[in-house]
Amino acid sequence: MLEDLRLRGLAPHTAYLYLRAVSDFARHFGQSPDQLGPKHIRTYQLHLLNKPVSYSTLTIVVSALRFFYRVTLGKGWTIERIPSPKRERRLPVVLSLTEVAQFFAAVENLKHRMVLMTMYAAGLRVSEAVHLKISDIDSARMVIRIEQGKGRKDRYVMLSPSLLTLLRTYWKAVRPHHWLFPGRESDSYLSIRSVQWICRDAWLRSGLTKKVNVHMLRHSFATHLLEAGTDLRTIQLLLGHRSLNSTARYTHIATSAIGSTPSPFDLLALQTVRPE
Repeated sequence: MLEDLRLRGLAPHTAYLYLRAVSDFARHFGQSPDQLGPKHIRTYQLHLLNKPVSYSTLTIVVSALRFFYRVTLGKGWTIERIPSPKRERRLPVVLSLTEVAQFFAAVENLKHRMVLMTMYAAGLRVSEAVHLKISDIDSARMVIRIEQGKGRKDRYVMLSPSLLTLLRTYWKAVRPHHWLFPGRESDSYLSIRSVQWICRDAWLRSGLTKKVNVHMLRHSFATHLLEAGTDLRTIQLLLGHRSLNSTARYTHIATSAIGSTPSPFDLLALQTVRPE
């Protein structure tokens, strides 16, 4: 299965999740997965629903089992009959501009503050931010090159002039050689887990009631762009979304249109004649 995943170019992390999902499935029944079939898959899915587990976990399990039985084992029974979970439609929580400033003010370490600021300023995923190299900052064209982001796609995002000024100050103080945000060893980059802990610590220090995580910075970036009048297609390109539908959900979060729309209750108040 690992060879099949590699041949089809799946990202290493995705391959790991698929392998772990099939392994957990086999361990649940105490049998090799090639001895299991549709009935076992149905029983296992019901088991996961009773735990319960997240939508993303269920989706990974379904995708992994479909891949294993269709590609690796070449089973003839209809893989598509393995049901997929219905996705919950939840709107992401975002920070206001004031809250973003309050959050950054709580980060004392320069490198830690810069990696979080870069994620917000360019709308980056945490994995994209930690993999940035110094050479990815193109100050001549005022863009940042994202190499092999999600889906193994390269893209460019804007380089904020304000961010560039801060990055230059950061570079003079830290003097990174290859990776923009090096880890403890100069030849390694800051880990995703480290940035997640940095973000959690900053949230606790900030006093914000909204629980801030690394992806919230990306959500806030997209929402603030939309509220400033940026069109959805441009935001889609900046975020690296494959489908415009993924970007369109930010229209449900942006308050520029929602907040400026009068409620019919206000119109009713204008028509109400108060008795003297």
